[in-house]
Amino acid sequence: MTAESAVLRPRLFTLAWPLFSELLLGLAVGLVGLALAAKMSPAAAGAFALANSIQTTFFLLLRVVSLGVSVTITQELGAGNRSRADATARAALGASTWVGLATMVGVAGFAHELLVVMGAPADVLPLSLPYLRVLALALGFDAFNASMAAVMRAHLRPRDVLINILSMHAVHLALSWPLMRGVGPVPALGLPGFALAMLASRLFGVGFHLYLWRRRLALAPRARDWWTLHPERLAPVLHIGVPGAAEGIAYRIALMCTLALVARMGTSALATQAYALQLTYFIVLPGVSIGLATEILVGRLTGAGRLRDADREAAHSLRVGLGVATTAALLAAITSRWTLRLFTTDAALIATAQSLLWVTVFLEPGRTLNLVVINALRATGDARFPVAAGVLSMAFVMAGGAWLLGVHLGLGLVGVWIAYAADEWLRGLIMVARWRGRGWTRHARASQRRVRADRSAPRET
Repeated sequence: MTAESAVLRPRLFTLAWPLFSELLLGLAVGLVGLALAAKMSPAAAGAFALANSIQTTFFLLLRVVSLGVSVTITQELGAGNRSRADATARAALGASTWVGLATMVGVAGFAHELLVVMGAPADVLPLSLPYLRVLALALGFDAFNASMAAVMRAHLRPRDVLINILSMHAVHLALSWPLMRGVGPVPALGLPGFALAMLASRLFGVGFHLYLWRRRLALAPRARDWWTLHPERLAPVLHIGVPGAAEGIAYRIALMCTLALVARMGTSALATQAYALQLTYFIVLPGVSIGLATEILVGRLTGAGRLRDADREAAHSLRVGLGVATTAALLAAITSRWTLRLFTTDAALIATAQSLLWVTVFLEPGRTLNLVVINALRATGDARFPVAAGVLSMAFVMAGGAWLLGVHLGLGLVGVWIAYAADEWLRGLIMVARWRGRGWTRHARASQRRVRADRSAPRET
């Protein structure tokens, strides 16, 4: 191991562990919510899963800003261009306001139609509708939290973001129980109570981020930053963010199609899918955190013009990610007979969910190829290839395969998850071929030229 690689490896861990902890906290809160919903009824658990799936899909629209901001600022900081990085951060606030407002209004206004499209069963729809409408309000503030956290991470401040996330989720959990179950004069609100607690925690998170910007970055937003759009600063952000979000949205649409298929299999199948997915989210966490850390490191190296180092960093991250993800999937499958009892005591549901988690052992290495390599490609500026190359697989292998195997051939939920694995492996191998074929290098050089040109431009006030 060279001295240079020895330096790079701890940097990956230093960035990855706060990201992992942050994601783990978010999933833990979701797990608590699902457990509380499951204690109400299987229909409530299904309502929780459906509404959260829709909310997650629309959250990806907010990622148009945060994805682009993360890569753009890491490249600008890698080139030593702090003034432009600050200008990009300010521009992100105005963009987040309008994107968040549009998303909030859209989800709240069309909540019923979205749930119908998802195939919500008759006993699930009346429970999920008010829950989704309150979730829509929280989405507007998630836009700010996502972009402001991206700025902090680009400045290599993931631990500060983690402290904010920890505090935010503490607020959420502290309010969830009394709002859902009712305490004293507070009426029992059920699922909408969980969403109201989320809204309060998101408001808290925005305030904490403002404090961190001022204290850690010496960056204080002005009043006009919250509503003004800056096309010249948003152009590189959108160049990265739009394809990145489109890739995520395409995946979520394909996943929603499969969830609609599962919903038509009945409430039991929908609840089983929810339980297995919730555990799978924990398995995915190491790959996601390593992918995000890789994006930050490769983005900085690209901005500095160190493309060979960027190549080595991506290769190292992929090796680490594959080992960790496979180990996590095996542990989850082995322990599933006990962990699934957190949600249900139904033996049939547990047996089916266990089968799904064993499929995940094959699925996760393919997913890790996507998580790490796509983030590395995006960090160099090669953001359009992943969505262009992956959308057909998502449509035909994931969604189409789920119908073919799960419905047409009668394999049920197991068939749906085999289609998930086939899609992840196909797209992952395509992304690896792109990276090893050096198709990203021309985009990296273009990004480097842009940040160097920006450095010679006058400072914005």
